[in-house]
Amino acid sequence: MDEWQLSQQTTLFTVWLLGASLGLTACTATCLPFMGTWILGRGGSQLQALRDTSLFVSGRILAYTMLGALAAAAGTWLSRALQGGSGNLFIGAASIAAGLWLLRKQTHAPCGVSKRAGSAPPLLLGFSLSLTPCAPLASLLAVCAAAGSVQLGMANGVMFGLGAALTPLLILLPLISLLGKQLRENRDWLTRWIRRGAAAVLVVLGLRRVFLFL
Repeated sequence: MDEWQLSQQTTLFTVWLLGASLGLTACTATCLPFMGTWILGRGGSQLQALRDTSLFVSGRILAYTMLGALAAAAGTWLSRALQGGSGNLFIGAASIAAGLWLLRKQTHAPCGVSKRAGSAPPLLLGFSLSLTPCAPLASLLAVCAAAGSVQLGMANGVMFGLGAALTPLLILLPLISLLGKQLRENRDWLTRWIRRGAAAVLVVLGLRRVFLFL
């Protein structure tokens, strides 16, 4: 099938289903170690866990929108670049940054400053983890490359991201937050160790991804 036929036979709903197939399957296995560790180490409320989950999902939608636009403009080059493992570098950097944020978190910092700074790690994790090579993503990039229009590429990216947003993480992450709250209840010393342990795990996961790129 040539590029013109591919673009003609692929609808936005088909792209949404393609994204949903990723969100309901591989996304959970790939993203849970990063976001689950972040939620547990963050030690926030249920509302904070929902906010971080929303930021994570928003980062994924933003990434797929940008990937769709770039694929439409650059053709198959982007797909080859991601297959080369360059996404691991971004994932590693985001994970290490999240771990360092947990280590440097100061309980006496102004509430507004802490919330703003803490919004970046889940957003960056969502964005960077969207760069993981997989069959649905390769199909999205092929459709966008065949679209011949940056606007249509962005539309396909948005629909794919909205499909990928349907993930079990929407349930699992708040449950992890609830578990962490029960573990920390009346145990201030345990709160510090959970945060430090989660930070170490995120840094190790990040370094592993960087080494995969190298």
